[in-house]
Amino acid sequence: MLSKKELAITFAIIFIIFSVGFVLRVESTHLTGIPADEKAYYEDQNGLPYTYEFDSYYNYRLTKNYIDHGYIGDTLVNGKNWDLHSTYPPGTPIDYPPLIVYISAIFYEFVNFFVKVPLIVTCFWLPAFIGPLSGVVTYLFLRRFTNEYGALAAGILTVTVPIYFFRTIPGWFDTDMFNLLFPLLIMWFINESICAENNKKMFGFSFLAAFSTFLFANAWNGWMYVVAVVMISLMAYIVVCKIRSIETKHIWEVLGYFTFFTLLFLVPTGLFDLESFSTALKFLNTGSGMIATNYWPNIGVSVSELQKPSIEDLISSSGLVIFLGIMGLLWIFRVMLNKDLKKKYLNKITWFFYLFLIIWTLIGFFSLKEGVRFIFILLPPLIVSSGIMVGICIGYLDIFRNIRFGIFKSNQNLIKIVSIVILLLVVIPGILNIYNNFSNLKPLVNDDLWNSAVWINNNTPNDTVVIAEWDYGNLIPAISNRPTSADGGLNSFRIYWIDKAFATNNESLSLGIFSMLATSGDKGYKTLNNYTGNTARSVGILNDILGVNRETAETILVDNYGLNQTAAEDVLQYTHPTNPRHFVVLTSGVKGAYSIFHFGTWDFNKMQGGNYTYSYGNIKVNENSLSSTNNVKINLETGNATWYGEAPYCVINVTNGNVEKRYIDKNSDFCIILLMDNMQSVVIDKQFENSTFTKLWLERSNSTVFKSIYENKNATIWEPV
Repeated sequence: MLSKKELAITFAIIFIIFSVGFVLRVESTHLTGIPADEKAYYEDQNGLPYTYEFDSYYNYRLTKNYIDHGYIGDTLVNGKNWDLHSTYPPGTPIDYPPLIVYISAIFYEFVNFFVKVPLIVTCFWLPAFIGPLSGVVTYLFLRRFTNEYGALAAGILTVTVPIYFFRTIPGWFDTDMFNLLFPLLIMWFINESICAENNKKMFGFSFLAAFSTFLFANAWNGWMYVVAVVMISLMAYIVVCKIRSIETKHIWEVLGYFTFFTLLFLVPTGLFDLESFSTALKFLNTGSGMIATNYWPNIGVSVSELQKPSIEDLISSSGLVIFLGIMGLLWIFRVMLNKDLKKKYLNKITWFFYLFLIIWTLIGFFSLKEGVRFIFILLPPLIVSSGIMVGICIGYLDIFRNIRFGIFKSNQNLIKIVSIVILLLVVIPGILNIYNNFSNLKPLVNDDLWNSAVWINNNTPNDTVVIAEWDYGNLIPAISNRPTSADGGLNSFRIYWIDKAFATNNESLSLGIFSMLATSGDKGYKTLNNYTGNTARSVGILNDILGVNRETAETILVDNYGLNQTAAEDVLQYTHPTNPRHFVVLTSGVKGAYSIFHFGTWDFNKMQGGNYTYSYGNIKVNENSLSSTNNVKINLETGNATWYGEAPYCVINVTNGNVEKRYIDKNSDFCIILLMDNMQSVVIDKQFENSTFTKLWLERSNSTVFKSIYENKNATIWEPV
């Protein structure tokens, strides 16, 4: 039982940890890295920054559905949530961890009990409240093993570890906010069940560990990694105990209770199956998942968080925790080997818990091959060992207890001062690192994208399908309330065809692809493939017929590819629909367009995309010269133009809707495109000089088959002529 003084100190430390985490996160809303006169461009109608990634709008839309009609889908199909806005037609079943929706809805209702606040505002602020809670859990957990200084250090390290901090700032409304909270709870409760003094406590803590696992399974699809850590750790400890002739009944009981309760929670809710279990064991496979599958490109290669992190990525994402954690594991081992030191400094740490930390760390490192996001798996044991190491370090200061220092009345005061200094040396670098990186924060959404989505909502029929690049697709259905052909999901079929439509020079083919996707989705390819049984051949046939009318396409299918009349008509009902659905195309920005050409020119025989030139930068004009941040240089008097010192095939100048083109070096393999209205330069492979991408995205000029129906500074909406 804690005394009043100890209770007051505990609450004070909890307040400090939460306040540090919350206040720092609120600082991110000031957009310090953006000039004052540009900040409004990245702020919404509520005066808050737009979100920092597009998945936030998917979570917002599902939450809105849940509040509106009690389930997260747009509708129910055979009792299953169905999303009519994503990958349309026909939409897609929702297989998504719903905890973020439930908590967001509760938070919204709670706030609106006191004051009326829009849902999008409560969603914006929720991560700033959830994120610091992980630090509080860490502190309460670590108090079992170490002193207040070590536990406090671990708590602050938790709320300031870079990858977790920046993915739980206001406006990063995604499941990352749960990715430390629940693993730390699971670690805590499993250890308590192992250390339980009686069966009642063991039963209770095993139940809490399983329930935390259930919540985590509803929060993130990577939850099975943590379950694997727990299972492997318990079984490994049983083996160790057997070798050392130690009774294992208690460990078997914990394993049994945890397994029973976990399955009891997960099986009836459909969260556990053999497939999800095998997913958790991917870390045993040393190969990379970033390859083409079933001939189609793996779009995951264009997602930064699904790339293997480099050493620099690991350090920048984890900060001091990576170093302190590894040092802590070594130091803990040294102390555990010495009975006197262990009794004095780590009396409550068992060999099971140390083995638990080691196995968790090793599996965390193995999981990094799945992508940057899996750094979250690695962080919990490193944070815990970091805090324990700080506690040991401060505990060692006891050697000064009997040494007299004349300027101090009591050497205890000196120990406290040195302890505080050590604590500050551990936590301040992380705080300063966060402040230094605020300047890099820039919302991915801006007024132009937002206003485009609002315009679609106000000016297009309700059954209009919006076609856009997949990476910002989640914004469109959430704000325009229109279905999209490809949103934030990694659908290789849709993304290939959309990128093919942009990469081709054949505008009729672009129109045919878009019309097919908007009306019948994937049915054209799938139906044709049933007849050919060959992906590469099916894609090649579609590329031959989608750019011509139905009659010509039928002739090509029958005469060139040997389909009978019935089969041809079966395919054409989807590739050349008699009543095509109305669609619009949204284009915006120049960043990241390289993937359009990589995937849009995918070779289905070699299962690889082309490696094409694509570069963009910001333009600066000084008197008679033009230069850009991507090394474009142009003499405005002579017209001489270079990129990295080499002359281009052509230079295209786009100013106020006027397009001027001049050819310079026919042997060159790239073109320079100057977007003078936005002061941006783009360098592109010359084979895409007349591509649909160049015409719509860069030149923003009406083509033979598309016309502009809405335009602002950085976005354009097109529809068929």
